Amino acid sequence: MTSTVTPERKQYRPTPARRALAFLRNTWRGLTSMRTALVLLFLLALAALPGALLPQHDLNEPKTQEYIANHGWWGRLLDRLQFFDVYSSVWFSAIYLLLMVSLVGCLAPRSVEYVRSMRAKPVLTPRNLGRLPHHVRAELDADPDEVLAAADRRLRGWRRVQREEKDGARSISAERGYLRETGNLFFHFGMLGVIVAFALGAMYSYEGQVIVFADGSEASEFCNSGIYAYDSFNPGLRVDGTELTPFCLRVNDFAATYADTGQPIAYEANIEYQSGADLADDTWRPYHLEVNEPLRTEGDRVYLLDHGFAPTFTVTFPDGTSRTQAIQWRPVDNTTGLSEGATKFEPPGVTDPEQRRKNQLAVTGLFAPTAVLNGNILTSAGPQLADPAVAIDVMRGDLGVDSGRGQSIFEIDQSMVDSGRLERVARENLDVGEQLTLDDGTKVRFDGVDQWVSLQVSHDPTQVWVLGFAIAMFAGLGGSLFIKRRRLWVRVAPVGDADGKRRTVVEVGGLARTDQAGYGEEFAKIADDLLTGDRKAP
Repeated sequence: MTSTVTPERKQYRPTPARRALAFLRNTWRGLTSMRTALVLLFLLALAALPGALLPQHDLNEPKTQEYIANHGWWGRLLDRLQFFDVYSSVWFSAIYLLLMVSLVGCLAPRSVEYVRSMRAKPVLTPRNLGRLPHHVRAELDADPDEVLAAADRRLRGWRRVQREEKDGARSISAERGYLRETGNLFFHFGMLGVIVAFALGAMYSYEGQVIVFADGSEASEFCNSGIYAYDSFNPGLRVDGTELTPFCLRVNDFAATYADTGQPIAYEANIEYQSGADLADDTWRPYHLEVNEPLRTEGDRVYLLDHGFAPTFTVTFPDGTSRTQAIQWRPVDNTTGLSEGATKFEPPGVTDPEQRRKNQLAVTGLFAPTAVLNGNILTSAGPQLADPAVAIDVMRGDLGVDSGRGQSIFEIDQSMVDSGRLERVARENLDVGEQLTLDDGTKVRFDGVDQWVSLQVSHDPTQVWVLGFAIAMFAGLGGSLFIKRRRLWVRVAPVGDADGKRRTVVEVGGLARTDQAGYGEEFAKIADDLLTGDRKAP
């Protein structure tokens, strides 16, 4: 008795390098799938929500700090997680980059496959057309060549090819609706283009805000010559402020229209501007600037955002020297026009730094365009400039302007007040032309009020590309939704009958590659055009 020993098969164990390669290959396949791209697109939209709902450091730093302070540990946690710098955060950038990689990896092989399918001939005619969803058969007296010629004419516009079959029959294979896949690719390439254009826009765009007076004076002029000309400036990653598009503008006047409730309806400003060759010729061109109707010049857009008031004060010091200033005050209530601010003055002729810091003046308080007094409390009946008045506190002492720290033009340094280095020496309500006198003989007069407007300059070199890619997206989406892919075959075979006459058997079959809605009617019309003459029931 003999026995056969079967040798043990060695178990295959991949090497660490093969495991790593397989992991990377599977990860790449998962990342470049269309499902992953759609998930990442949804995540990107979700990640952008905090940027719309929460204040952002680069847009409104004071409001962001106020939000953090008001929400305690929750605000500080959100700040550490970059929820106040959403669009420059690590997690938003990671989703953005992964979406770009996913779309490129998904679209590249699909594009290659699409080109191959466009160059390929329509598929062979099925052996049994009767199994197709749409099928018609008839016997005609016409010659096979005539039937094929008629079918070829009827299928003009279809991708088609004529073939000889083994049993002597001849057939036409026709396809239509390849633009559906073209639309699909257009949509996804348009989406990729929008993403890339937005990324480039974040690198090379800039946005700045500036406040200018609306009286045609020198204070109403602005030139886009550098960052220093702006009150706030948000540059792109590749913008250093040295190569801004040169142009200048001047605001000659401003008009506002209000509803009965005090809500603004329209802001309008007549401006003049010069750009390009006009700068060399010193030519000013007029433009009527309105909200949402920006001035477009040299690739930049100038928007009218807001307006406010700038009370004018004249301070006459004991030696007879006077100083006049008009500084913008910020609105605290848009429905009444009530504004607050601080107009600051340096004592003239004082060279000793210590004495100068002890005698600085600040006129702070409220301004009402249509003044109403409730006792001694000043309010405003509306935003119209009808009866201006101010309720002011005159502060004297060290304003803190020499501390080296930035200071808001709208307020004084509260720490100087808390430390006793800045004290209130007078409080009064003043109409236009009225004045008050301080204990040292200094006089403060309210001369009147000017209006200012807030302008925003936006530069985005990719906005035309974004528009083009967005149009491509919608056009591609329309094509992928409304164009149907379908196939049609016509087989022609000659036969004889009992009388010895030659007849032609014609079969027409159809198949919808996508949704069949509507193809039945189209197929029936084509078949009816082809199968004319005597026919037997299918």
